[in-house]
Amino acid sequence: SNEVSSPIVPGVKISKDESGIAVDETYFKQVVGSLMYLTATRPDMMFVTSLLSRFMAKPTELHMQAAKRAFRYLKGTMNYGIHYKKGGDGGLLAFTDSDYAGDVEDRKSTSGYVFLLSSGAVTWSSKKQPIITLSTTEAEFVAAAVCACQAIWMKRVLKELEYSNEKCTLIRCDNSSTIKLSKNPVMHGRSKHIDVIYHFLRNLTKEGSIALIHCGSKDQVADIMTKPLKVDVFQSLRSMMGVCEIVGIN
Repeated sequence: SNEVSSPIVPGVKISKDESGIAVDETYFKQVVGSLMYLTATRPDMMFVTSLLSRFMAKPTELHMQAAKRAFRYLKGTMNYGIHYKKGGDGGLLAFTDSDYAGDVEDRKSTSGYVFLLSSGAVTWSSKKQPIITLSTTEAEFVAAAVCACQAIWMKRVLKELEYSNEKCTLIRCDNSSTIKLSKNPVMHGRSKHIDVIYHFLRNLTKEGSIALIHCGSKDQVADIMTKPLKVDVFQSLRSMMGVCEIVGIN
């Protein structure tokens, strides 16, 4: 098969394709299972794997074609892995983002986050949100809340490993409204429908455990976890996660 530069066609929207030609469910599950295995060390494969896993019940040729493209991408990046630099930035840094109403079936959004340590990704996630959000601010706020949960857990794990990091964990977000909302209950019209359980994000901000800071869209690493990107953007964000070709691997 021919190699491709990205695991999914930029800008594509994959649906259930109920009128499409069905394929063997067991075989498709095996294919997706193989991709799931790779996500433990390949964060650049996280989004496409999460997306394909939504269609394991009744897969069609459309879904199989998307899976085959992922393998074509892997063929050209077999020697890629996460490079952790010695003496790199030792601070825990997080990125959070969401794709508002990205699912064409139920209009739910996708949350994504990436945590960097020593210039390499240490944990990442791409997951469809459990609720339907009514604004971009709400979708970003829910994603930031999930990221904050992971940040608190990561700090506890690092403490058990005797890694001294009592500083406030910075979470980079490209939505200004979400950052303001995490500090004060402003813009009530955009946020009044958010479930109460997500408001603990404000408490964490007040305590100084985490802090949301703004970053430009081009520097938003978590963008790679929420949507199909153009090849140049995808490769740039992949590099920022520390994913690169490891020299010497056969």
